[in-house]
Formats: sequence, C-alpha cells, structure tokens
Amino acid sequence: MSVQELEKKKTIDLRKKHIGPSCKIFFSHDPIKIVRAKGQYMYDENGQQYLDCINNVAHVGHCHPDVVTAGAQQMEMLNTNTRFLHDNLVLYAQRLQATLPDKLSVCYFVNSGSEANDLALRLARQYTGNKDIITLENAYHGHVSSLIDISPYKFHQLSDAEQSQFVHVAPSPDVYRGKYRAGHPDPATAYADEVKKIINNVHKKGRKIAAFIAESLQSCGGQVIPPVGYFQQVAELVRKAGGIFIADEVQVGFGRIGSDFWAFQLQGQDFVPDIITMGKPIGNGHPLSCVVTTREVAEAFMSSGMEYFNTFGGNPVSCAIGLAVLDVIEKENLQGNALQVGQYLTNRLEKLKEKHLLIGDIRGRGLFVGVELVRDRAKLTPATAEAQEVIYKLKEQHILLSADGPHRNVLKFKPPLCFTTEDVDLVVEKLDLILTGILKPCNNIAYRGIPQSRQP
Repeated sequence: MSVQELEKKKTIDLRKKHIGPSCKIFFSHDPIKIVRAKGQYMYDENGQQYLDCINNVAHVGHCHPDVVTAGAQQMEMLNTNTRFLHDNLVLYAQRLQATLPDKLSVCYFVNSGSEANDLALRLARQYTGNKDIITLENAYHGHVSSLIDISPYKFHQLSDAEQSQFVHVAPSPDVYRGKYRAGHPDPATAYADEVKKIINNVHKKGRKIAAFIAESLQSCGGQVIPPVGYFQQVAELVRKAGGIFIADEVQVGFGRIGSDFWAFQLQGQDFVPDIITMGKPIGNGHPLSCVVTTREVAEAFMSSGMEYFNTFGGNPVSCAIGLAVLDVIEKENLQGNALQVGQYLTNRLEKLKEKHLLIGDIRGRGLFVGVELVRDRAKLTPATAEAQEVIYKLKEQHILLSADGPHRNVLKFKPPLCFTTEDVDLVVEKLDLILTGILKPCNNIAYRGIPQSRQP
C-alpha cells in the first residue's frame, strides 16, 4: 500500500485538525484505530482482534474475497456512467427485482442511503402532486437537508429546530415503550389511527399527503418491530388520501431478518410498498444504493420533463460488486444463517434477561436485535449510563457493540451475516459478566461499578 501508516496519536491529531468536529467517532474517550478487517473481525494497528457486532454495512463479511475480486476485475476493465449501455446495470437490476414483488420493477441506482431516500421523496411528490410527508417518531432517513426535515432522531437534537410545516410525525409503533404497548388488544390499529388523525388534520389545512415513510424496522429509534398489520392499515389510509408508502430498507434489507429477504415482508405477503430504498449492505462497504418503485411512479417522474442523471449511480464497478454481494448471500446461505444464529442469539439473551433485572426487553428478527436496558421494569426508566458502561466494558474485552434509541439505552446487535453461534456465546458470556459487575441480579437492584455521578 502507498498510503503512509501513522502513529495513532498522529492520526488523532490530524483528524482533529482537518476533519469536521461534528464528525463523531466510536469510543471517543479511547478510539480504536482499525487497519484491516476480515469476516466478522476487525484489527487495530497492533494486530488486536475485535469481534464486530456493529457493522451492518459489511453485510457478507468484511473484505469478502468474492466481492473484492468482482470490484477489482471490473475496475481493471471499465468504469463509466450509465449514459453508455452496459450489461452490469441491467443484469443487476434484474437480479434485484427478482427478490421483490412484481409491481416493484423499476430501479434508480445512486450512491448512498441518503441519496436513495431523497430521490424517493422526489418521486413521491412528483407522482402525487402533493408535498406533505408523514414520518415516525425517532426516525432517521439520512443526512441531507430534505431528510433531516423528516428525521426526528436528528432534528430534535437541534436547540433551535423548527419542524417543517410539511412534515408530520406519527408515534413510533413501539409496543414496549410506546403509546400503545403489548397489552393493548390491537396496537396495529391504534397506531394506524394516529396516522389517520394526522391525515385529517392535513386535509383541514387544505393540503394533501405525498407519502408516508418508515424504516421497515426502526434502527436508530431503538430496534423497533412494528406490530403485524400496521403497515397495511397505514398504506390503505395514505393511498386513500392520495399519497404513497415508502419503505426504507437501508438498514435492514438483504436477508438480515432471516425469515425474509426484505424486512417489510414481515408484515405479510399482502403488503407491498410503492417505493423501497436500499443502501448500506447492498455494496458490502462500497458506496452503492438503490430506489425501486412501480412503473406508474417512474412514468410520472419522467413526465416532469426533467432528466434524471447520477454520475456514479449504477456504474459498472458498483453493479459488479452488487451482483457479487447477491451471489455470496445465496452461495453461503447467509439469510439462513441470519435466521439460525439470530434465533440462537435471541434465546441466549432471553435467558440472560431472566437473570439480570437491568434487561427490560429483548426484541428483533434474525441478526437485527435490540436489548433495552432499564433501571425499573415497571416504570421503564432508561438505563442510559449503564448502557454506555456496557459497551465500553465490552470494548475492553475486544467486542464492538453500540447503544442507540431515543434514550441511548438499547444495545444494538447488527453484525455481519457470517456471525456464528460461537460468536454469540462469546458476546453473551462477556455481557453476563459485565452486567453482574454493574448490577447484582437480585430484586433489590444495587448499583455497583458505576461512578457516583452516573447513578440515579
């Protein structure tokens, strides 16, 4: 490699000097310098191995040789834009479409999840002629201006934030901590009725809905699994109101949930969104993303008279890599592995919950699992400081995990799909020891191992 290797301190100093201060880093008090990775493992400059439980981008495993080879071979031959004919583009579109319901048949290739979601909003507004968007509480859809507007996860962090008059926030369909919980007789309908109220209010103002957008499973919002039937009811309401349904699969698509290839399919075969967006795992770390929609929406977008062109979207190298990712998922049965190992992980975590009162809820599908930590199971008091304590102590054990959700108290498991049951055993055993050190597993919760300032 021609890139100079620096001492860790020099890397930190140069980052502080030349990289924007709002660009945060994992474990900021003691950051890790990662220099290589393979499979589900990452390695620092000293050769120390870390088990990666964070990375849903390296979907089929870090630096998978088939993916690396596909990209390198195509780069040696040709890389150009989509104004020229090339087989990779159409073959990849055909392969992607084969994983989807028939009506989702037209692809637009772009370079990031943010680009995909921004384009999805454009498609929706052009097709419907409307402007208003309904989004979910705690949602995150990307970093560009149009998406910050529809991402409460982000715009609620701004002290002077003024919500766009065209954006409306519905309650997150969280049956653990949300407005309608697991004991409710029909949480799907109750949460859908909240969307209906928003639609009615928008109509009273003389406006109409362009789209409802939701992550098929909320990730930054705390690994939230919507109740079955919720999306169907919302889609019906939104379509009657003149809008369309956008399913954001950027975090959770491509077999991560195990039972299905796409997370929206958890709602049932009778639910099909009008647009889906893809990103992160699609290129296994290569910048690639996609919007897939219906022929009707695509035709309406063309009727605007404005040509759509993306310099790098759908280039031959990106499509070669995308095809290789699909090949590896199939060849190595990674969707099946996500189902099997994910269930094993959930089962082991459920047993851990029986022992540790700090664990309030285990939820997820496949290798997309959240562990919500609470100080009181009845009041659901978020154990935010304890969650941070856990992830730092796991890091000391060379295991990388993150915490998220509106209270930053949900431990997020979203590892590469090559994760194994042996990896699960290691993580759960270390987690057990750490939780034992933080809180005694007994009825009278005693706070040990947490600095006084972080105790309740």
